[in-house]
Amino acid sequence: MTDLSQIVKAYDVRGVVPAQWDEPLAELFGAAFVEITAADAIVIGHDMRPSSPGLSDAFARGAAARGADVTQIGLCSTDELYFASGSLGLPGAMFTASHNPAQYNGIKMCRAGAAPVGQDTGLADIRALVERWSDEGAPEPVAASGAVTRRDVLGDYAAHLRGLVDLSGIRPLKVVVDAGNGMGGHTVPTVFTGLPLELDAMYFELDGSFPNHEANPLDPKNIVDLQARVRETGADLGLAFDGDADRCFVVDENGDPVSPSAITALVAARELAKHPGGTVIHNLITSWSVPEVVRENGGEPVRTRVGHSFIKEEMATTGAIFGGEHSAHYYFRDFWNADTGMLAAMHVLAALGGQQGPLSQLVAQYDRYAASGEINSTVDDQTGRLAAIKTAYQGRDGVTLDELDGLTVSADNWWFNVRASNTEPLLRLNVEARDTATADRIRDEALAIIRG
Repeated sequence: MTDLSQIVKAYDVRGVVPAQWDEPLAELFGAAFVEITAADAIVIGHDMRPSSPGLSDAFARGAAARGADVTQIGLCSTDELYFASGSLGLPGAMFTASHNPAQYNGIKMCRAGAAPVGQDTGLADIRALVERWSDEGAPEPVAASGAVTRRDVLGDYAAHLRGLVDLSGIRPLKVVVDAGNGMGGHTVPTVFTGLPLELDAMYFELDGSFPNHEANPLDPKNIVDLQARVRETGADLGLAFDGDADRCFVVDENGDPVSPSAITALVAARELAKHPGGTVIHNLITSWSVPEVVRENGGEPVRTRVGHSFIKEEMATTGAIFGGEHSAHYYFRDFWNADTGMLAAMHVLAALGGQQGPLSQLVAQYDRYAASGEINSTVDDQTGRLAAIKTAYQGRDGVTLDELDGLTVSADNWWFNVRASNTEPLLRLNVEARDTATADRIRDEALAIIRG
């Protein structure tokens, strides 16, 4: 029996090509996607990884064989694919492994209007069908195959974003952008053209082998070049995109990283100014400052699990105007509840360019506590280590535990969360406290248990 458990994750497909999956399997995924969504038309996009065009074409063949018309938008960012799904009203599939190394690839799938496809919203059914067809053989093609056509939506995507955040009246800004040889190099020039921005482009050449650094800006080593360029050139800020450019990371005029929680709070305040009283979603590892700022601006904060499918579902349920994750994913009701790092970056540019102070001063009001950042530990027995942490803290005076996602341990002046990675044999630790000494103490306590 075929077992896809290694590549079908909580909210996407991801694995090493061709060791774990290949074009014949991608073709079955395309057929199963059409079967489960009952779609008569879909849209497909892909990133710059060497395996992406072939996998994307195979998925298209599988979908067309089940009778669905296929619109291929070719090279695109993940949020550009969400734009296509939303604006065209079609289910979509994006071929990318985001920030993973070059040998990986994956599929992020959505229903029409960029609605998520996760384990509980179709992905488990797609997996089961692919497993069955892998063992029994794919069904015969339907009598009338779907047509496969190509379409460029980059200009429409840029125009849509520019209609949501007006940058025309801001003061001129010098911005360094590190695309990490990923899809930001494809989207940024079109989105930023004609705006009062002096663009300093780093690593805009599309190259899925990532010759300069991994396209994962959450890892500090991958923003060193950006930080240095900002300092050398006296830029107003720096932006770093991940491989599929759905996440954006910000550094200030000193080259210092700006916490994604601070960006979440800043954008939340701006969105609440447009939509008073709105709901804002934040995942459980964002800073305490996020719900505080939301309440201070008259909004209603809602805490949720980590992961785009969970956030999008919560946004749809609550009608939330915005959602943010500490991993630098930002979700907007005006963008079909989907995540777009580009739109978050435009909010930062608008906020900075709409006043005279530097970015460090602007974000200080949103960055209130001491945080560890995400600390990863390779752990074979993830369940056992989580149980050990629960045992260690359960029953302590003034300490509460919850298991919404992994384990969150909270006290009056600190909290931490430990959760297992969906894609790697890791436990991820995030700690926050009202002062640095406490954050360091709790971090060391938790790591001692995690690492045995």
